[in-house]
Amino acid sequence: MPKTGLRRKMLESRKALCAKDYMEKSLVIQQKLLSTEEFSRANVLALYYSIHNEVDTHKIIEKCLDSGKIVLLPTVHDGRMIFRELKGFSCLHKGKFGIPEPPATNEALAPDQADMIVLPGIAFDKKGQRVGYGKGFYDKCLHHLEGQGKLVAVCYDFQLVEKIAGEPHDVKVDMIITEKRIIHTLA
Repeated sequence: MPKTGLRRKMLESRKALCAKDYMEKSLVIQQKLLSTEEFSRANVLALYYSIHNEVDTHKIIEKCLDSGKIVLLPTVHDGRMIFRELKGFSCLHKGKFGIPEPPATNEALAPDQADMIVLPGIAFDKKGQRVGYGKGFYDKCLHHLEGQGKLVAVCYDFQLVEKIAGEPHDVKVDMIITEKRIIHTLA
């Protein structure tokens, strides 16, 4: 299936999640991520602020902030993605796409400085291939970090497909966490 058709189908499926399923599945996925050795070792984590029934990341962010880990959230400036430190939820404002982000005055860190980068996505295959929203922000920003064990996708199990025909510019993830399983794509 072409990316546009797959993107549309998966977005419809995600949108159709009832509040109960969204909350239950998101909680299980967050708990799985929090229990990984990779999370325990990480001091600097780049996360995303969840919208539109994406797997919720708020508990992960809270856990990081409570335990003294540095949290980075993406911001979009001049057509490129920049990760800025999050000090707390109260400082967030609506960014370019209406997604809450830290203010431009907060420190920016290069993605290389993050020990773990949690990416959103529309669909994934078991080899780590990813279909995003189609703007290419994550692809452009993180491509050079592929295969280093830092790139983690959180998604619902229904977002896993047999095979995605990736393109050379598409960023592949190193680990995928769903409510049912954890897949290490580097293995």
